[in-house]
Amino acid sequence: MNDFANAADAPAFDADGIARRARRKRATAIAGIAAALIVAGGGTALATAVTNGSDAPKPATAATTPADEATDEAATILVTGSKFKIDLKGLSLDFATQQLLKSQLRPGTASEVPCAKNGKPGSVIAVAPHSPKTVSKGDTINLTLCAD
Repeated sequence: MNDFANAADAPAFDADGIARRARRKRATAIAGIAAALIVAGGGTALATAVTNGSDAPKPATAATTPADEATDEAATILVTGSKFKIDLKGLSLDFATQQLLKSQLRPGTASEVPCAKNGKPGSVIAVAPHSPKTVSKGDTINLTLCAD
């Protein structure tokens, strides 16, 4: 019986081959996931570009009127060299002043006018100068507030 104890051949064990296969599988999985994310991201970017560039009519809202759009523009500031608009409509005097200082603009005079339904008392309803005119950093912006 002892004659058969060491008679069987040991199985071949290729540690380097196993490690290479595991690395190859991991690299392939990572590359596949990265490719899927790139394709999904590219599709999203393409869909956004197509949506933003389309001439499809936007649905009208019942609350928006030409008078409201004019007052929206009356409280918007365009700064030269910036791609963002500064919208101060509805802000309090203190917060609007902070926004102007943060944008490197100087707050000017603050006057009050009666407003029936355009805003709450003490909130900004217009600025001067307003968009579409652009202002430079350091310019003075006058605020018009809603009175009681």
